[in-house]
Amino acid sequence: MKTKVVRDIIRIDEAKCDGCGACALKCAEGAIEIYKGKARLISENYCDGLGACIGECPRGALTIERRETEEFDDEAVKKHLEAQKPQPILPCGCPSTAVQEFKREPVPARGGKAPSLLGHWPVQLALVSPTAPFLKGADLVLAAHCGPFAYGNFQEDFIKGRAVVCACPKLDDFQAHQQKLTEILRRSGVKRITVVRMEVPCCGGLMFMVKEALRASGRDVPVTEVVLTTKGEIAG
Repeated sequence: MKTKVVRDIIRIDEAKCDGCGACALKCAEGAIEIYKGKARLISENYCDGLGACIGECPRGALTIERRETEEFDDEAVKKHLEAQKPQPILPCGCPSTAVQEFKREPVPARGGKAPSLLGHWPVQLALVSPTAPFLKGADLVLAAHCGPFAYGNFQEDFIKGRAVVCACPKLDDFQAHQQKLTEILRRSGVKRITVVRMEVPCCGGLMFMVKEALRASGRDVPVTEVVLTTKGEIAG
């Protein structure tokens, strides 16, 4: 039986909380998650009661209260944080699943060749871990596989300064992608999503995927849809 003590602990006012996820990102112990559109404590023994998250809340939904609760458990927090680290997606340990981040400095194009603006790896939605560090608080682009081939300025217009994942709603495992996107929304604090898809009808499944993932995760983040024509132009 866990020991109960009287101590300081975070109190979350659900009526004020809008589920933005800022508090979850700030909490060094990983004690807060977004569930059904509201912040909540994952476990009371993960919260140290110091209140580092309070100043991050734009709605004033977080306060400190003193009450009887479980003792803060530093060892439990360490195990919890360890479990949140990105894990290989495939049992083979394929290099394509290894999480990488790249620091890209603006470099003038030389000889007509422009440098890559991609800031991380992997990009295939099937290979991306929901806890990948490049997803935390990200402006996320969900791109159709064909988009970068059709639109010549794709990196400059859609990848620069953003996290990007790609998928095909027709040829990939749609259900698995929807579940992965749901976990990303629950655990990463993504701030906005831009869906870049082709004009072909089947590609509209990407927007449906996002809407279902938002519903399942309880998150409410802005979503923008960009439709590309097969001639490499932005429709409309």
